[in-house]
Amino acid sequence: MKFSIVITTYNRLPFLRRAIESALAQTLPCEVVVADDCSSDGTQEYVQSLGDRVVYHRNPVNSGHSVTVNTGVEVAKGDWVKLLDDDDYLAPNCIEEMTRAIAQRPGAVICSCQAIQVDVNGEEVTRTKPSGPGNVFYVPQEDIHYGMLMEVVPFGTPVQVAFKKEAFRQSGGWDSTLDGNCDDIDSWVKIAQYGDAAFVNQYLTFRTLWPGGCNQKFSLQKRLETNILIKERIYPLVNEKYRSSIPKLKEIQAFLKLHWSLVSLKQGKVGAALKMGYPALLSPIAWTSLVRVVYSKKIKRQSQYVRQEVMPYIAAST
Repeated sequence: MKFSIVITTYNRLPFLRRAIESALAQTLPCEVVVADDCSSDGTQEYVQSLGDRVVYHRNPVNSGHSVTVNTGVEVAKGDWVKLLDDDDYLAPNCIEEMTRAIAQRPGAVICSCQAIQVDVNGEEVTRTKPSGPGNVFYVPQEDIHYGMLMEVVPFGTPVQVAFKKEAFRQSGGWDSTLDGNCDDIDSWVKIAQYGDAAFVNQYLTFRTLWPGGCNQKFSLQKRLETNILIKERIYPLVNEKYRSSIPKLKEIQAFLKLHWSLVSLKQGKVGAALKMGYPALLSPIAWTSLVRVVYSKKIKRQSQYVRQEVMPYIAAST
């Protein structure tokens, strides 16, 4: 198994230096690719000064994040790819631990780990929550989309995820029409059609929270609309054995509208909250779904394992 780390960048040289350093410092050496979306801040000169330690690809014109991900993966020679945005970075043992987990599950095509969110100074802000039992656990392919639909199988942001290159190719890569807004989650949905998932309950990555982050570009209304779109794409992929137990699509849409309405209300945007939430705010089904999700997350926080009635399809490994 050979890994490539693909770092996408655009005019963030100070951040990029840190990302590259973390990739080159891996305890299990691997190929490092920098996919540059036509930066004008000295990125090209810096990366090329590193010589053959880093493979450099530069888009001929500025093409957007999704296109840059696709071209970076295509350039990579590894059979597994670890994505890394330029403002994020990796723990030294990230690739080693992921490789160990994947090796135990030959059918895996996607792997996720836990992340620490930091500010621009590298100070910890928060951490993702362990999502299953043991240090490593696996979800069979037939159960992944049900878990994603019900929000109990969270793959996370690009800094957390690695995938098999061939599965990425088969899936068609990142959808540039979603550029920066759930294009990563959409990709995980598509990749998961081709094999199992591995999850590593270790903090192997660092995600920077700052005003210039991609997640800050979109309004709550736009994030709601894309969230609904992703659920609509997941829905037909849910395995037949779950068909009789999953909510109707309109019920899921109502839950999402209620959720984002409450997020908007928490931010003091009362008008936007009412616009997004109506008529979901009046829907008993939406409120019931919200309570169910909150309860399931509470169970996970209070337990060192995930109860069988919540996630009956997870196989754990310590």
